[in-house]
Formats: sequence, structure tokens, C-alpha cells
Amino acid sequence: MSFGLFDALRTLKVEPQHFAFVRDRTPKRVNRWFKWLTPGLFVKRWLLISITGSILTALGMAIWVGLTPINRLIEWTTEFLGFLTQIIPNYISGPLALLFGLFLLFWGQTRTVESITEVIRPEGNEELIDMIAAHRRLNRGPKIVTIGGGTGLSTLLRGLKAYSANITAIVTVADDGGSSGRLRREIGVLPPGDIRNCVTALAAEEKLLTELFHYRFSAGDGLSGHSFGNLFLTAMSEITGDLERAIAASSKVLAVRGRVLPATLSDVRLWAEFSDGRRIEGESNIPTIRGKIVRVGCIPEHPPALPAAIKAIDEAEMIVLGPGSLYTSVIPNLLVPEIRAAIARSTVPRIYVCNIMTQPGETDNYTVADHIRAIDEVCGQKLFDAVLVHRRVPTAQALIRYAQDNSHPVFLDREAILKLGRRVIAANVMEEDTETGYVRHDRQRLARVLLRWYGKTRGFNFQDVDL
Repeated sequence: MSFGLFDALRTLKVEPQHFAFVRDRTPKRVNRWFKWLTPGLFVKRWLLISITGSILTALGMAIWVGLTPINRLIEWTTEFLGFLTQIIPNYISGPLALLFGLFLLFWGQTRTVESITEVIRPEGNEELIDMIAAHRRLNRGPKIVTIGGGTGLSTLLRGLKAYSANITAIVTVADDGGSSGRLRREIGVLPPGDIRNCVTALAAEEKLLTELFHYRFSAGDGLSGHSFGNLFLTAMSEITGDLERAIAASSKVLAVRGRVLPATLSDVRLWAEFSDGRRIEGESNIPTIRGKIVRVGCIPEHPPALPAAIKAIDEAEMIVLGPGSLYTSVIPNLLVPEIRAAIARSTVPRIYVCNIMTQPGETDNYTVADHIRAIDEVCGQKLFDAVLVHRRVPTAQALIRYAQDNSHPVFLDREAILKLGRRVIAANVMEEDTETGYVRHDRQRLARVLLRWYGKTRGFNFQDVDL
């Protein structure tokens, strides 16, 4: 998974499996030493500087004391070396001394680093060299902006964070249901639910933090039903002054890999108009109304975008919309005029990840092209170049399970998509829970497909890397 290492192997015309063979046939400690010579770690240059510094220090001391001791040392060294070459030829003794000196120098440096590692990582489950390699590799990853909300976006982030630390998640703040809705009504803060999911998805210790932040109080006056993560972000918002600063402070505490940004700091309320003329307000109320959505908007009508979100889009190397609920997770971000304008003027690869199943109350009987048309109608312009769709049908068990809720696989109408000027990326990106019958995007497959597509559009080859 180390991009720098495999790039070096390809440059030297050495296959990765050859390196693995050598690694398996050499002692573990020797392999660990040679890791420090891996390209891209910025270690060899500091080692060379240390050697140069040692030589200059000795030379400076010799000059300072008038060279008298150093002259005698040179004479003794010359006599000793002359005697040594009479016993062992110089073409043998010279390389041996050189190699032994380098060995001692390198051994001393690595032992010093190991001592530091014991302090930084006392549990010892990861070597410092591996931490440095992963850090360098992730920092060289592409600048990716993801836009959406709900569980779909957090699933995508869990996959992408293994390949890049330059991720920015732009999240909707239109949620008004559950714990987030209660905090929004009672305290007046922006809903933290979707942001909480994204922060935990990008955290270094994801499993423990996910359990902690998703923990819901089952008792207590005023606490029952609230999740710990929502209360944590709400408290941070009160301490720091706004949600943006609260997320930034929380990200430092939780060692988040990437950034999470709200689309706007305005108190946005979502509304939808149905084909029968009904107009429903509230993100949580929209899916409960059985009907066809013909228009969607928000109050206030033109909320200002978060400047950091616009800057992230302008600097992005790839933009991903979705996956997530079309009208209540993806489109609410695009109702912010500055965000959709920034996406429209971007020239980087832009892709929409379509849902696997239709969502009752939002996208009943929708095809992939219908999802695209809904986004185009809201934005009034073309925002993405390609659409990623799942190419396999779920099992019969899953189909029966979803049919009970009037949900079905999103039909791939390829010709209609091509007429809309989009390229179709079909891949197997589904994960199915055999016990419950629920399907969702597989985070690892989804991330691999997106990065391979990005690599092809940019002329890179990720095929040989562990994607």
C-alpha cells in the first residue's frame, strides 16, 4: 500500500513479489533496517546531514586546537593502516572497515529512533518507520472533496481514508429529526448528526470512537435518546463559538484524517413540493409523504456557503457526490448557490455515486437517469462527468426484504444516461448482510473503484498498488 515503495520498484524494474521474496528470506531486524532506506521517507537526507555534521565537528575541534592532536592522530592512523594492509590487503580491509562503520552509524541511529518510538507508542503495536511511511503515503494522496450526508457519506470516507489524508467532507446541515432535531430546537445549534458520523469515520481509532459517539442514553431526564457524539459536538460549539470551530477542535482531539465541513452555518430548513401540490417542510418529514417530488428548496432561499468549503472545492483534485439519500442528503448541499457554482467551474474529475436501492418516499421507481435529472434540475447545470453504479443484482433474500418496504434496485438505463452527457462506471461495489438482507456500499470496493477511475482520468496507474 506504500505508493513510494512501489513507485521505486517499478522504476528499478523490480516486481513487488521479488521484494516480498527477499523480505521473507532475510532476518526480520535486517528488513526493519532496510525500511529506513525506502524512498520518500525523508530519512536518508537527515542521516547524511548527521554524518556531515560529525565530520565538521571533528574538523572544527582540530582547527581550534591548532591541529597538533589531529596531526599526531593522522600519523598513528597512517602507521596502523600501513601495518593492517600488510596483514589484510586494502581491497579487503577497506570495504570491511567502511561497511562496519556504516553499520555502526546506522545501528546507532535506528536504536535512537526505537527509543523515541517506545515513548511515542508505548504499546509497541506499530513501528515508527511504518508510521512515517503511512504518513508520507497518505499525505501524497489526491485532494478529494466528498459531498453528501447520512450513512452513505461516512461509508465512503471510511474507504477513502486508507488512501489519502487530503479528504474534505462537505456535509448537509438540514437534518431536523432524532437527537439532532431536538438539539436544534431546544438549544438552537446546527444539527450535528451527519457531521458526527463523518468525524468518527475519519478518526484514527475509529472502532472505539464510533461506539462512543453513537452511544445513546436510554435514561435520564433530558438525556434519553441523545447520542454522546451529538452532545459532545454541541458542547464544543458552545465553547468554541460555532460549529466549524467545534469540528476543527474535535478533529484534533480525535486525530481525524482529513476535514469535515458543514455546507453552511445558516439555520437551513428543507422543503419539498409534490406532484399533487402539497408542500412539506422539514428534512425528516419529506420521506414520510408518499408521492413524487417535483421541486425542492430551502429556507433561507440562498444560504451563504462556508468559505473553507468553497476553497476546498477550488483546490480539489477529485469531487465525489454521494452516496446518500438524493433529496435529503445530497441535494441539500447543492441548494447552497456558491457550492454548486464552485463544483460547476471545477475542471477536475467529478463523479456521482448513485444509490443501490430506491428510497421509499424520495426516489420511488427512480432509474439512474432520474437521479441525474433531479440533480440537474435543482442546479440548472451539469455538475459531474460520470456516474458510478452497482452492476450486480442483490440476492433474492435482499430483494424480498426490500420489496416489503416498496424498495427496489435502481435500474441502470444506460442509453438515457449517455444522452444526459454522462459516462457510466459500472462496478461491483455492494456489501450485503446475509442475516438481515440489507445492502450497502462496500467501503473498500467503492474507494478502489473511485481511485482507479481518478487514476485513469489523470493518466496515473493504480493497478499495481494495493487498491
